[in-house]
Amino acid sequence: MLNWFRKSSALETRDATLASPDDLMVALWTGTAPGALTLSGQAALKVPAVSAAVRVISEAAASLDVSVVEAVDGGNDEARPDHPVSRLLRGDANPWTSGFELIRDLVADALTRNDGGLAWTNRVGAEIREVIRYQNSAISVAYDPMTREPTYRLNGKIVSARNVVHVRSPFDSCPVTLAAKAIGVLAVMETHAGKLFQNGARPAGVIEMQKGLGDEGLKKMKAAWKASHEGAENAGKTAILWDGATFKTLTMNSTDAQFLELRTFQVLEVARAFRVPPSMLFELERATWSNSEQMGREFLTYTLEPWLKTLEGALGRALLTREERKRFRIVFDRDDLTRADLGERATAYSSLISSRVINPNQARKWEGLPPYGGGEEYVNPNISAAKGDSESTGETEE
Repeated sequence: MLNWFRKSSALETRDATLASPDDLMVALWTGTAPGALTLSGQAALKVPAVSAAVRVISEAAASLDVSVVEAVDGGNDEARPDHPVSRLLRGDANPWTSGFELIRDLVADALTRNDGGLAWTNRVGAEIREVIRYQNSAISVAYDPMTREPTYRLNGKIVSARNVVHVRSPFDSCPVTLAAKAIGVLAVMETHAGKLFQNGARPAGVIEMQKGLGDEGLKKMKAAWKASHEGAENAGKTAILWDGATFKTLTMNSTDAQFLELRTFQVLEVARAFRVPPSMLFELERATWSNSEQMGREFLTYTLEPWLKTLEGALGRALLTREERKRFRIVFDRDDLTRADLGERATAYSSLISSRVINPNQARKWEGLPPYGGGEEYVNPNISAAKGDSESTGETEE
């Protein structure tokens, strides 16, 4: 029993904390030895493919314009940029964090932590003053085993769920945890590649002797071989061997020869885990001009859209009251990711206006331009322009 107390006190005096555990603490909690083929959390982010996947999702979500919209008569939604929540999300979430950083970090936490992204809303009465994303060790969540109702704790004290923004992944586990083994294999491959170049490449071949030459004989043969065949000036010379010696070329085995292909496959595994197109992880082996555009649309539809829906729900529950949610909702503007180039947009607008599907002011609104007088009319400018020209010249059609 005394030895156990000594070991416990030794563990308590270590520099590691719950917020940043060392290898020993990770091994005690997870049963995984340090250096095993399983990586999760912050360790997984050291793998470039993982950090790229986390960044492309979280930064894409945070880059979109977010605002509070109000349902008005006719079923249309009108943006309310002056709403306090709009100013909070588009400006500063708190004095040291912008709205962009808050959304980016919440999504990044949801991708790398099983508890997901957690932030606390500081309310003074009915007014929300700030939204704070605390350190992982300060805020936590536990679930009822039957109903899955969450209970949130901030610095050990229970806080109301209506004051917590919670963004989490499905399956009660984040993608980094679910793909921990695939990420671990990729990390081991990177370590192997580093050691290969650190320790030097393998020799091109070896000289095999039929009989021993002794130390002095080997030294003389080595010196003669280097003098005759090493260096750029000796490249391509014919090798002459004696006493039955043979030169044997070393070849790479199948595993080493396919090392690059194996690393590429593991990058694809990470892309599958995060549902990110490989081209967005800069794996461009099969990317073309045509399929890259298609993969970009698939990224918006199948990867980013579920996260945007999750963000809208989580932010709405925490930042809008029950009564406000009957009229208002938080929306991310997807147009920035789906907008075509200027030429294609101009052609589409011209076609829609000519067919009287939209009016010119609606097209100007989509481009962020102010309306002009008479722009609310649904007319075909091609026909009306021709009519105006004929009237101005006094000509009549026969």
